Amino acid sequence: MVALRVESLGKKVRDADGWLTILDDVSFEVDSGDTVAVVGASGSGKSTLLGLLAGLDVPSGGRVEVFGEDLFGMDEDARASWRSRNLGFVFQSFQLLPQMTALENVMLPLELSGARQVADRARRLLERVGLGERLDHYPRTLSGGEQQRVAIARAFATEPRLLFADEPTGSLDVATGERIIELLFALNREAGATLVLVTHDDALAGRCARRITLAAGRLVDPAQA
Repeated sequence: MVALRVESLGKKVRDADGWLTILDDVSFEVDSGDTVAVVGASGSGKSTLLGLLAGLDVPSGGRVEVFGEDLFGMDEDARASWRSRNLGFVFQSFQLLPQMTALENVMLPLELSGARQVADRARRLLERVGLGERLDHYPRTLSGGEQQRVAIARAFATEPRLLFADEPTGSLDVATGERIIELLFALNREAGATLVLVTHDDALAGRCARRITLAAGRLVDPAQA
């Protein structure tokens, strides 16, 4: 089954000189359960692409289908509802809510999705990522690696069919980053989710079954798609 079908996707933004093209005529497919690395130099459009695939931004042209549904045929509320049911997202900067404990951060998406026994489920996930003793700690009291483990637990909380990760090791030292990647791929295998990650790290990209390479907003080799 095709998880993602991207057709002629484009994104332009207005700048002082007129219009700046960030993505231009990008097309590819990702099968359900696949692992895909989006690679390319800084400014090539990788994070913009990921934001569009998640419906966090709206394209200037083109189409994204997620499990057969037209993502941009939905209004903003419908896309938000779709994300809460289907998508987990891991950010480089963790994006934890500072006023919430580790447990509360992981409980939040479960509560928003209307799940039951949210505290028990969140606690089990945090134990799975090695933070069973840090449930009541706030983000400011956690190391970078611990914060990213909370973020990963949060991303998997709703058992998403799609997992996106934007430079998940970019804020971490090498050793911590390697442990985070082992954890990310282990949880992804257990969940059977489709993983799409953006990275500058060639070793991390090598862990994925496929690569999609962007340069100046375009696919370098359309045959990759």
